[in-house]
Amino acid sequence: MELLNFGLLAKYNKKTNELMNNIIMELTEDEWNKEFTGFFKSIHELNSHIYICDFNWLKRFKKLREFTVLKNNIFEKDLLFTETIFKNINEYVLLRSELDKIFIEFINELKNEDLKNLLKFVNSKGVKMERKMESLVMHVFNHQAHHRGMVSLYLEMLGKENSFSDSMYNMELN
Repeated sequence: MELLNFGLLAKYNKKTNELMNNIIMELTEDEWNKEFTGFFKSIHELNSHIYICDFNWLKRFKKLREFTVLKNNIFEKDLLFTETIFKNINEYVLLRSELDKIFIEFINELKNEDLKNLLKFVNSKGVKMERKMESLVMHVFNHQAHHRGMVSLYLEMLGKENSFSDSMYNMELN
């Protein structure tokens, strides 16, 4: 895949997250934490999962080579995949917005040759792996889209109208 396409995906994800978060900001704390029957029990838990995965992937990407944007001191901490983070919705929206900006800057720092290089890492289950960066970056964006779909379903179950998944009709990405 071309870098241009990853740049478009990063912008799409940022904009779609903003549209989703505009709806989430209108939730009460009870709605944010309401338990559903899915694997992730609440919108809070789902968004923690998405954030933690994105955060941890960016930390892993630091192993490929030095990226200026990934020198950010937020990456000095460790986030466990099993955590549910964020004190409240406002904290989530602020941190998600910051991470989306970092993703765009990271993609802007990537080079075509980086995409073909292999990244060695240990997955969340402790298994050593090696994959092309191109596949890993694509995985991160697909992972976000998959879980935003789950958020959309939970919002529908709360009676909240949402159409952020149709955001391609509402934005210009260039």
